[in-house]
Amino acid sequence: MKLIRFGAPESEKPGVQLPDGRRIDVSAFTADFDERFFASGKIAELAAWVAANAANCPSVPDSERLGPCVGRPSKLICIGLNYAKHAAESGMAVPTEPVVFFKASSAICGPYDNVIIPKNSQKTDWEVELAVVIGKKASYVEEADAMDHVAGYVLHNDYSEREFQLERSGQWVKGKSADTFAPLGPYLVTPDELGDPHNLRLWLSVNGEMLQDSNTDDLVFKIPFLIHYLSQFMTLLPGDVISTGTPFGVGLGFKPPRYLKAGDVVELGIDGLGVQKQVAADWKR
Repeated sequence: MKLIRFGAPESEKPGVQLPDGRRIDVSAFTADFDERFFASGKIAELAAWVAANAANCPSVPDSERLGPCVGRPSKLICIGLNYAKHAAESGMAVPTEPVVFFKASSAICGPYDNVIIPKNSQKTDWEVELAVVIGKKASYVEEADAMDHVAGYVLHNDYSEREFQLERSGQWVKGKSADTFAPLGPYLVTPDELGDPHNLRLWLSVNGEMLQDSNTDDLVFKIPFLIHYLSQFMTLLPGDVISTGTPFGVGLGFKPPRYLKAGDVVELGIDGLGVQKQVAADWKR
């Protein structure tokens, strides 16, 4: 299945994109795709409900805004330097353990919303990433059991302000958490539909120029290990999002570096997970 959320920001409703591309409102089944929904196990019932009721569900017009495909999760956890070539372009060694940081949940937005360049930013950068959505509570999970905790996968653009991230003291979270810095979607794809998450092309272009083009088979730490690893340090709750890292081709890695300016158009995609498009805009009060 492909799960969507649609409507105005902070007022999104749950929906499903059908195999023929038609989008339907499933708010008669659930109020939202959030922690409560995933914890209840209703995702396993949704497919059967849609099969029986799709014809009677309201259609969602193509013109309707798509919001983030997961209701605000308790955590958006990111893994840094998880592609060897990206570590090299960043001038950093491939880590021996996952590099873990967080993005504020207030950074989450829809897949086609504008990306807002923060106040005083000169180094806003892009990062196409495969993200995993947790389907059931995970604490001290064995690696062999980790994939049982996956609800699905989403496309994520891990926008980053490099000065805030790397040139200011403290942790990376400051450069990762500006409003609109975490577009998710267009949809959550369930594992049965996606197939092998470790063999997916992922790409990103700016103004039509392809800058990132790689495959998830190059991940240093694979998804089962990441879920196992993170669950040793924190409880992963249903609906939590783990973003698995970005391949080479970010603006920081160019010589000289290249960063976004107002009017730039960022497009990105992952096999089976759809595409996103954001237009960069300057911050305004």
